Formats: sequence, structure tokens, C-alpha cells
Amino acid sequence: MRIIIAIDIIGGKCVRLTRGDFNTTKVYSEDPLEIARQIEDSGLKYLHLVDLDGAKNKRIENIRVLETIAGKTKLTIDYGGGLRSANDMKRVFNAGAVQATAGSIAVKEPLLFLDWLKEFGSERLILGADFSGRKVSASGWLENSDIEITDFISGYADKGVKYVICTDIGKDGMLQGPSVDIYKEILTGVNVNLIASGGISSIQDIIEMQKIGCEGTIVGKAFYEGKVTLKELSELC
Repeated sequence: MRIIIAIDIIGGKCVRLTRGDFNTTKVYSEDPLEIARQIEDSGLKYLHLVDLDGAKNKRIENIRVLETIAGKTKLTIDYGGGLRSANDMKRVFNAGAVQATAGSIAVKEPLLFLDWLKEFGSERLILGADFSGRKVSASGWLENSDIEITDFISGYADKGVKYVICTDIGKDGMLQGPSVDIYKEILTGVNVNLIASGGISSIQDIIEMQKIGCEGTIVGKAFYEGKVTLKELSELC
């Protein structure tokens, strides 16, 4: 299982939110590259880079952070936030992202998402499946839908999606454990590479995600708050 460290960006700084609420913004580093180098130095390989400004404003805002990290580390980066066109996708790939995560477009413009899937391929495009109370959310979690999370993922899996980052907004940043039951439900019914996100609070949580069959687990606040260390995480790889 891949262990993926999250770096969320607002104004070029490394931050974390609680349940996606921008009013809870906490800055952990003025220099995301410094964090990325710590991740690389620990032996971990994967980075989930989120442009929160982009997600909120519906356009790419922090691509220079991606360019800097991709140019100065060897981390395998997936990038999300503010992707609204095929040109945006090309920009992030040209800037050094190996994969791109699209959620809002998949919710609001499914035909466009499927065009991207056809153009860029299922190895490069990740479905961002963020949910609250089993209903899918979009636009930096500021907009809710009536789409049920398992139906959402299953529908796109039938159309060729291979990778899904699934985030329980209610768990995100709470350090109270992930949504094990929902992830089990998804993995039982859908053939996808599921990347669990939200609520990780300990090494045991990560081991549990591995046991149920997740392809990856994203670790964010637990790392920044010292609940898990990069050394401990690297030892699981």
C-alpha cells in the first residue's frame, strides 16, 4: 500500500483545515518545499498536493509550488484543486505532476471528466470522491450534491476509472479515525484502486486501511500534529 503525504496550499503556504472549513486554516510551514524535502529524505515517495485556493476559486492558483517541488525533489506527485479544462490538466502534467485529481468536474460536468479520462488515461487521472453524510461534495467542499458516494464511484469505475481518492469530509482533520466501514463497502462492490483520505490518527489506522485492501492512504494532519512520524511511516513501506 502506498503511503501518501498531503501538502495543502493556501497562499503558497503549507496549511491544514478541519472538515474543509477555510476559517480553521492553520499554517504549518511557510515553505512547502521544506516539507517535501523532509518527506523525500525519510524515504517516502508519494505526495498529494492540493491547491486549496484553486479549489475555492475554481482555477489553478499555486502551480509554482508544484513546479518547485517537482523540480527539486524526486517525489511522485498527484495534484488537485482548480482543474477546469484539458489545458489545466496539461499545465499540471507539464509542471511535474504524475497524476491529477479531479472531483468537482466529475460531479458537475461528467462528460468533460470522461473526455479527460479518454485523453489522459486512467493511470494519470484520479477521481476525487469527497463526501459528507454519504453525499458527494464539490468545489473545495463548499457545494453539496444529492449523489450517493458508492453510486458515484461505481458509475465512474464502470467507465474506466482506476484510481479514486475518497475523503470523508466529516473525518478530515479530526484525528478520530477513518471511515473504515464505507471504504470496506466500496472495496467489496467496486473494482478500483481506492486511496483513503480523512481521519487518519495513528499508525494503527494506516495498518487497518492496508488490511481492508486500500491501494493507498493519505496522511495529513496526523503527521503535522506529530501523531505519526515520517520515520514510522517509512517503516511501513
